[in-house]
Amino acid sequence: MKLKLKRPLAFFDLETTGTNIGADRIVEISVIKLNPDGSEDVKTWRVNPAMPIPLESSLVHGIYDEDIKDEQEFKALGDAVAAFIGDSDLAGYNSNKFDIPMLMEEFLRAGVQFTLDGRHFVDVQNIFHQMEQRTLKAAYQFYCDKKIENAHSAEADTRATMEVLLAQIERYENMQWEDKKGNITVPVVGDVEALHKFTNLSKPVDFAGRMVYNEQGEETINFGKHKGKRVEDVLTAEPSYYSWMMQGDFPLYTKRKLEEIHARWNAKRNAERQAKNAAQQPKPAEQSQAPKPEAPKADYPKKEFHKPDHTKTQYPPKPFKKKDEPGQPVNDDMLAQLALKFKKG
Repeated sequence: MKLKLKRPLAFFDLETTGTNIGADRIVEISVIKLNPDGSEDVKTWRVNPAMPIPLESSLVHGIYDEDIKDEQEFKALGDAVAAFIGDSDLAGYNSNKFDIPMLMEEFLRAGVQFTLDGRHFVDVQNIFHQMEQRTLKAAYQFYCDKKIENAHSAEADTRATMEVLLAQIERYENMQWEDKKGNITVPVVGDVEALHKFTNLSKPVDFAGRMVYNEQGEETINFGKHKGKRVEDVLTAEPSYYSWMMQGDFPLYTKRKLEEIHARWNAKRNAERQAKNAAQQPKPAEQSQAPKPEAPKADYPKKEFHKPDHTKTQYPPKPFKKKDEPGQPVNDDMLAQLALKFKKG
């Protein structure tokens, strides 16, 4: 086997009530886990979708309401499915656009802990469409020279998908491929990481394709009026767009990825606000310099102030005139004394 595995590669296929990832449910899931040593582990579960299966869907996969009425719902099977897949990489036919997001929807709805982080995803349809552009039935006939027996049963389609991938690796060994920009590579090789890159050229963020990565690795909106715009730019220009998507009929995994982007964007915005506020605040006053020592004061002799000693009489006391003493009449002696006092010299 030329497919070199570092860990198991889980091929899986779903049969469902319809193609609406957010509204429809799984009725059958089959997983073939291809191990690094070449051995296989196979599991198939029938699932009660807890809703009627539309006739048009039953006519495709052959599963009717009475076939699954006694089966368990996914919430009872989810842990077993997750445990069987384990840390495997995932592969399927049109799995990036349908099977993986549908499976993640069921896991999230059931509260099952299952992460896609760190896994590789190989979509066999993408290899086929980009190299030959045919259907699974035609691919099986083209690559394996076989016809699918019991087509549209989960296990038959899963096995056909696995055989087609192995045949593709054989067929396209050392074959060059030119992308839309004129770059020439040899993309179909026996390496899961290389196949992951080749089958995820659209670089979906959420597998449902509502958001994709641009050439700079940034998440962008891939539908509606904001198609092609960075998600963070849309959140900045139209904050209500986040609530609209979270409340809208979008897959749960799409909403989870949007929540992650929103949390990162919000943290970045809060950090920018704090930095801006810090820049606008006045800088703390510089420490005041130590006070300069005062110039020494001149040591002038202190003036001594003495209170007057009223006990000592410096001038002859004036005669004390009693308040009730009558004035003396002016006589000649008094006039003579006044004349001597004011006499000019």
